[in-house]
Amino acid sequence: MKTGLFFLILGYLLSQFYRAFLAVLAGLLKSDIGVSADDLALASGLWFLSFALMQLPVGEALDRYGPRRTTALMLGLGGTGGALVMGLAQNALHVNLAMVLLGIGCAPVLMAAYYIFARVYPAAIFATLAGAVIGIGSLGNILSALPLAWAAEAIGWRASLFFMGALTALVALVIWMTVNDPPQAETSDGEKGRLRDVLRIPALWLIVPLMVVNYAPAAGLRGLWVGPFYTDLHGANATGIGQVTLLMAVAMILGNFAYGPLDRWLGTRKWVVLAGNLAGVSCLGLLWAVPMAGYWQAALLFAGVGFFGASFPMMMAHGRAFIPAHLTGRGITLLNLCSIGGVGLMQMISGWVHRAAPDLPPEAAYQALFAFFGLSLLLGCVIYALARDRTD
Repeated sequence: MKTGLFFLILGYLLSQFYRAFLAVLAGLLKSDIGVSADDLALASGLWFLSFALMQLPVGEALDRYGPRRTTALMLGLGGTGGALVMGLAQNALHVNLAMVLLGIGCAPVLMAAYYIFARVYPAAIFATLAGAVIGIGSLGNILSALPLAWAAEAIGWRASLFFMGALTALVALVIWMTVNDPPQAETSDGEKGRLRDVLRIPALWLIVPLMVVNYAPAAGLRGLWVGPFYTDLHGANATGIGQVTLLMAVAMILGNFAYGPLDRWLGTRKWVVLAGNLAGVSCLGLLWAVPMAGYWQAALLFAGVGFFGASFPMMMAHGRAFIPAHLTGRGITLLNLCSIGGVGLMQMISGWVHRAAPDLPPEAAYQALFAFFGLSLLLGCVIYALARDRTD
């Protein structure tokens, strides 16, 4: 099981790479194939939406067929195919198609690891294990920052994507060979659970709104808007953008490890999540108030958004605590659908928000973006404050 989990984490590393690489390539894609920042906002949103729409079938597949076949086939076909299409892209339509395929291919990887944790390991350490997977897998965030910028300048962005496609195919093959499926769980009367049984758990409904908006600011800024922000306001090149996105990626990794054990140390999940997300709201508020404060001052605030926005594993642990064993696959993928679907929708809306201020100073368009992300996150926190706390 440990070997299989190692390669699932490698698969999740690729997922992190594919959701974030557009920020670094934004300038190159604009000059080579005429794709604008607003086009990339749509493409990035399509990755998250296709990823989210696959969560319900992935949940059923995990419960019915297990994580091995589900992950290896989807990552091998969708992930590899999407990377190849991206490497061959000639216009925005091709980029959109590539991102849809990549979203489908990456959809099962993290949930497969979480499914194994929930079915095999003690419930009390779920948040720690979940945070560790995202923390280690978020090295893909680093790979899609400065290293990708160097590779794109050395061998070209197309060759870099072809290499990533080959690596994705190899990881999918090894997952097929090494992952062991946990035994299936059933209800006491032998009946299989259904999605509507998850929807009948009232405690989840006050958790879901923050799930929808929690990851969107960090993913949206790191995955796309950091690049145009530094290009438009600071004239940064790919290497300069790579340095800032690297800082934000490291902050996101550290955030996942920092959140992981806090529920056991402090005896609460709800208040850890709420405090962290309110800190993220504060960082977004400062970016809104002083967008031109300075190159590295803004970078530190972006890093703060990434660090405090890393509460997803703790929120998954909070929601999973209300889900019975036979609904594990459907339950965790439904929560993930809410999170990733929220990122996709908010990323697409962010393009409209940015486009709505064409005649204003450049920084005003980004202030509108920071206000949009910050107010959405604040509203999610207000609703989540009413949720029931639960630890294992």
